[in-house]
Amino acid sequence: MSKKDNQDQDDAARAVGALGGLVIITGFIAAIKDWLGLGWPATVMLIVGVLLALGYGIWKAKGLIRRLMAGDTRSPAPPSQETAVEPAGAPALDVAVHPELTEALVRTGAIARDEVIPLHDVHAQEIPGYGIRYTFLLPKGRTHEEVSKRLGPIASMLGVTRLHLKVEASRRNEREVTIVKLDEPPFSRIFEPPTRKEIKAYKGLALGHEVTGELCGITSLEKTSILVAGMTQTGKTTLINGFITCLLIAYGDEYDLVLLDGKFIGLAPFARIALRYQASDDPAVLEEILDELLAIVHKRYEERKKARLERKPEPKFRPIVFIVDEAADFYADNGAKGRKEAVARVEEKSRQLVSKSLESGVSVIMMTQRPDKDAIPVNVRAQFQCRVCLYVDSEGAAKVALGDSYFTTRSPIHPALLNPEIQGQAVLFARGQSTLIRGFNFPETFMWEVIDETYERRKNRLIAAPESPRKKAIDLMRARQVDFMTTADLAEALNVVEANPIAVGKTVSKLLGVAPHKRSGGVRGYRLADLTAAAMSDS
Repeated sequence: MSKKDNQDQDDAARAVGALGGLVIITGFIAAIKDWLGLGWPATVMLIVGVLLALGYGIWKAKGLIRRLMAGDTRSPAPPSQETAVEPAGAPALDVAVHPELTEALVRTGAIARDEVIPLHDVHAQEIPGYGIRYTFLLPKGRTHEEVSKRLGPIASMLGVTRLHLKVEASRRNEREVTIVKLDEPPFSRIFEPPTRKEIKAYKGLALGHEVTGELCGITSLEKTSILVAGMTQTGKTTLINGFITCLLIAYGDEYDLVLLDGKFIGLAPFARIALRYQASDDPAVLEEILDELLAIVHKRYEERKKARLERKPEPKFRPIVFIVDEAADFYADNGAKGRKEAVARVEEKSRQLVSKSLESGVSVIMMTQRPDKDAIPVNVRAQFQCRVCLYVDSEGAAKVALGDSYFTTRSPIHPALLNPEIQGQAVLFARGQSTLIRGFNFPETFMWEVIDETYERRKNRLIAAPESPRKKAIDLMRARQVDFMTTADLAEALNVVEANPIAVGKTVSKLLGVAPHKRSGGVRGYRLADLTAAAMSDS
């Protein structure tokens, strides 16, 4: 017999068996109908109801037996309001669950579907006028990294934008996370500029306000270099002017300012208290300043080396802050004769200064409104540890400002999300941490007051300073009412007698402690402003 014939016989047997079962069930129902004296519909409904009730009773009995065998004689607890909104897939637990955080973290993949955030592990603190701060523990085996890299989707689940959230990791526990959720977009209200007392009390150097109004900045002026980038009219100059004002208040006269103003007016308010101020976009001017600062750095390295060899304490150097506005212009090759070679020299000397200066007390701050890959050479940009990026319109521009690997760091903030209408709003990226800040916008009257106070203090110390070649040169130039004197004229006044003009120049420069200035036509000499700034700095 074929396999097909066997299959046909099996199907026939099943059909006969099913028909027989149907006949038996019908007979059973008919017997009950006759016994109860009911109609067919009522009899069928009665039998179905009895079967359902019997099934439910068996299910309840099995649950009771299971609890008795486990030693638990408690009655099942009614469902809690907190657990009523648990995400799909979460297990039934005997703990209250924080619904909002649990749902947001489960849906975004920060924790698994069978994990929850217990209510007793969450501390919620209202921030009056701003929002709420959640501090909570993740399930065991999870770390704050799971939350940090998903802030965008988590913000979406919480009904806000990425900029409404600020995340902080704990230094005590990898599972502990703090999330600040703002009620309104960041910096929707204007913060009052800090007072002198607040600036002096800040541990470090303040750069701006955080989203909840606290001061934020760098931990120390020493060993800090900063790159500030952002599109035009986003508030870079306002931010850096606020930074310098805080510098004058916090550090007093314990540092020197060297300013190169590529915008010609951006840093002008601080010209009178700077050790050197230049308004230019010529690479030759930047190269001249770089040469002066590198000479200082090399000299300080030698002093440190000597102290180390002689087992003496590390020498303390007076900090120098070198600020360049519109730095990109100094690295642009406009096709003029010799420009390409000049730019190449400036690039290499800039790299050397930024990379080597921090151990010698020289801090470099560069600003640019063209954050594209060709604006500031990559081997110069890579040396900056601290980055500040205002609004930019692309991820490429953000990477130029903040680093190629920025978006793989903890809790990155995309500068393209910033509101360009809010002047001075920026991402501060320092020591692997991103913070949304807004620079201080001090009133001009306050800023001028701070500058004038600084100038008067230095001027009074200069008057009281002992006689020196530099002071003698200043008095001579003031008496003659000139702002520039040639090296030859000053050599005569300082009784420098040398046969060789080169030797004369070196001797005068050493006596004055200031690099000479070359005017048009190649005439070398010294400016009254440079000598005065140097004297005020030393006094």
